[in-house]
Amino acid sequence: MKGQSRYRGAIVLLLDAALIAGCNFLMFLPELVSGEITPLSLVLHIGLITVCVLAFQILLRTYDTLWRYAGSGEYLMLLAGAGLGFVLYAALALAIGRGEARLSNVFSGTALALLLMLAYRFVYREYRRRTTEKGAERKYAAIVGAGAAGAALVSELNDRVFGGYRAYCVIDDAAEKQKKRIHRVRVTGPVGNIGAILDGTPVTDIILTIQELTPERRREILELCAATGRRVHILGDPVKPVGAGEGSYAASVREVELEDLLGRDPVELNNPRAAEFIRGKRVLVTGGGGSIGSELCRQIAAYSPERLVVLDIAENTTYELQNDLLHQYGEDFPLSVEIASVRDSGRLEKIFGDFRPQLVFHAAAHKHVPLMESCPEEAVKNNVVGTYNAAVAAKKYGAEKFVLISTDKAVNPTNVMGATKNLCEQLLQSLCGEGSTCFAAVRFGNVLDSSGSVVPLFRKQIAYGGPVTLTDRRVIRYFMLIPEAVQLVLEAGSFARSGEVFVLDMGEPVRILNLAEKLIRLSGHKPYEDIEIKEVGLRPGEKLYEELLMSGESLRRTENEKIFVENCPGIDADELYSRFEELRQAAEENRRDRVLELLHIMVPGFRRPEEVNREAAEKNDGM
Repeated sequence: MKGQSRYRGAIVLLLDAALIAGCNFLMFLPELVSGEITPLSLVLHIGLITVCVLAFQILLRTYDTLWRYAGSGEYLMLLAGAGLGFVLYAALALAIGRGEARLSNVFSGTALALLLMLAYRFVYREYRRRTTEKGAERKYAAIVGAGAAGAALVSELNDRVFGGYRAYCVIDDAAEKQKKRIHRVRVTGPVGNIGAILDGTPVTDIILTIQELTPERRREILELCAATGRRVHILGDPVKPVGAGEGSYAASVREVELEDLLGRDPVELNNPRAAEFIRGKRVLVTGGGGSIGSELCRQIAAYSPERLVVLDIAENTTYELQNDLLHQYGEDFPLSVEIASVRDSGRLEKIFGDFRPQLVFHAAAHKHVPLMESCPEEAVKNNVVGTYNAAVAAKKYGAEKFVLISTDKAVNPTNVMGATKNLCEQLLQSLCGEGSTCFAAVRFGNVLDSSGSVVPLFRKQIAYGGPVTLTDRRVIRYFMLIPEAVQLVLEAGSFARSGEVFVLDMGEPVRILNLAEKLIRLSGHKPYEDIEIKEVGLRPGEKLYEELLMSGESLRRTENEKIFVENCPGIDADELYSRFEELRQAAEENRRDRVLELLHIMVPGFRRPEEVNREAAEKNDGM
């Protein structure tokens, strides 16, 4: 291969030499015919300019270039070689007194040769590109956004000979950009007419490249794109290749995520209040290897704690988190990892005694609703007893604050998981008033991309060709981004004073059927035609509609407009602990019926899901 490359480079060098000599000969031909220049003088001039130009081309390594992949940089080097060669020729010719009358001819000849050198290289590049494309199937993409990012992506897509996509058109709202061209690709618009613009074209994919968009406008554009029946992608942050100075735009094109469709404001992770709350403190996170727990650890680590203690029973995810944190913050980062269960009160005592955490975030819990319906005694052991063990240890060893990660399913629960979380909130309120530890709970709904989330399931089902399975077409849920939820948890913790239950504003509810239809369209398919949507029935303990957390007079706003405090009724601690001991014993003895009976007694709003769903359906049918 190296020999082949040198062979081809030698051929190109000889072609360039022939072009330089030939073009300069043409420029001097009239003078040669009229006798104004002798053949010997002509040979000297042509020979000198040829040697000078080729010397710089060799010095700039233009003959090492694979011209089939050449871009603007390679063509500029060719131009620089010709220019520097002419300058050197002029200097030498003037020095020996033979150049003044001949410079214009040599300049014209060299310029003509350069144009021909550029032309045959470009023709070769396009020939190789087209022959390569004939053997490889390429798709056409429409680029939404004629800004700098869109232009860079167009250039990269069209320069990637073996890439999967080619830019077909650029669509933009700016009237002054329309009917222009970017890297030979036409610009059209507006974006609102994207359906008509792409009708009848070979475009199979759409890539949104506009970076500065409000969440509402982003969602609007994505829905317009999805309505065209093409696959829709978004340009993320450019990926920087190893050893490269600039990022790869094509490599950063990603699928549309649910957060792109929710229309929520971007999360600001540099929160001065949270930073002040965490900085210099010893912080313990239970369930640190889970979806919420691991994000808690990542954000806490960014705020310079004195020490971060990660506690979890799942060693695999915890090990991955440990590696991530040490890679990001260095081997000297004050991190401790403890593999332990919150059910083990003796182990918790040892950990709290060793590290004396000032702040405790309790995220350890069993959270999968259907599984806890079939294993209620395990939900009690882990969620209720585990929370009590951690809270008692925090109080005994003088933690300043203990923050429980709760759920909207604790509101008028219809399942065991929600009932156990409601009971956890009651236990924390009962612990307030004695000692220096402040207890609080933060309640929010579904978080995107957590383990067991519906979005990855839908994507996998779409990739398989369907069907996409829904529990019920009427199901409505609230969603929040994991980083957003955790940021608000940290800030709510800073607000905590004594037994509060903080409620996070989850935004507008999402109908799961609409979500499934959008994801199918964004994948370039038609719901019910290309991909079937199938109802499989509500799972055990599942509600049709989550409670609207932000309604009612029991809530008051905090300094943060997304965080509210619920005014909770008083707790009869003596009765609660009497029932709690009975519940703990029933769970340890695996007496399922008694566990369920006690949960219904201890959580007054705990009702059967069938009853609640029937009432909700009747109410919505009457609206």
